[in-house]
Amino acid sequence: MKRFNVKQATAFFRVIALVLPLLFCVNSFASASPEESAPAVHSAAPAVPGSEPAATHAPEEEEKAGDVIMHHILNNNVFAFPPFGEVELPTLPKVAGIDISITKHVVMLWLVSGALLIVFSIVGGKYKNMNARQAPKGVANTMEALIDFVRLDVAKSNIGPGYEKHLPYLITVFMFILFCNLFGLIPYGATATGNINVTLTLAVFTFIITQIAALKAHGFVGFVKHLTAGTHWALWIIIVPIEIIGLFTKPFALTVRLFANMTAGHIIILSLIFISFILKSYIVAAAVSVPFAIFIYLLELFVAFLQAFIFTMLSALFIGLATAHEGHEEHEAGVAHH
Repeated sequence: MKRFNVKQATAFFRVIALVLPLLFCVNSFASASPEESAPAVHSAAPAVPGSEPAATHAPEEEEKAGDVIMHHILNNNVFAFPPFGEVELPTLPKVAGIDISITKHVVMLWLVSGALLIVFSIVGGKYKNMNARQAPKGVANTMEALIDFVRLDVAKSNIGPGYEKHLPYLITVFMFILFCNLFGLIPYGATATGNINVTLTLAVFTFIITQIAALKAHGFVGFVKHLTAGTHWALWIIIVPIEIIGLFTKPFALTVRLFANMTAGHIIILSLIFISFILKSYIVAAAVSVPFAIFIYLLELFVAFLQAFIFTMLSALFIGLATAHEGHEEHEAGVAHH
């Protein structure tokens, strides 16, 4: 297996250090959508002279399990730390009609970005202090294994020649999604990738990079020819809209797949835990809720790596398909030859 040298490792660290601030800034801007809770309206009957004062508010309704689960899953400006209390994040004024208040998903994006910068700073420092014959240890060894996996099994196998120019982005997005998924499994944490605004922003990055790569590989004329799919001009009125729709369905699939998978796991875990409270049974808690919740939690650890891999692999696949040099005419000529 080809080893990274010090210059390559340092170059990757520099690119990640430059791309990460852009990622978490744009994602923070996109995901800042705190839930607006309307003030409680207390209805009180007018006081009648000589009568007892009317109740100032209606009795509070018991909080339902579904409300608690959705409050935990959805983005809001409250960080709950039961049984210690909760922290309310500051609400900022809107800018051009857009709410940019700090929410718990924004905080998690900051924490993930900071953790990645720290990890890769440590890794880059270790590579600078060792020669080419030394094997990395600890965190550096883990990061090298993950980077080598993305380089060979994701980027090179799906993009082909010229994959090196897209490798920094693929490594960055893989590590970013992986850390977001893992941080969401920490107690009192929140899964930023369970916010569709975050996954949409990441998918838009992939979409923009894919289209730029296609234009560089084929030029504007070749890009337009790809939209016609090599068909007769009489069919362009049908083919061109289908090809354009196909360009946007790819980032849509990336957005929904990551968002849905990361949200579903947390809903299942919380639902299993609430079964014992709903049924008020210790037997159900010991035999069903706790064992199955632990199993799903361990499965979520696997899903955290799997979803980071799938998003990165599909991004590399889309880039590879967009930059493939074999056009429709060449493909048709090859088929006719055979």
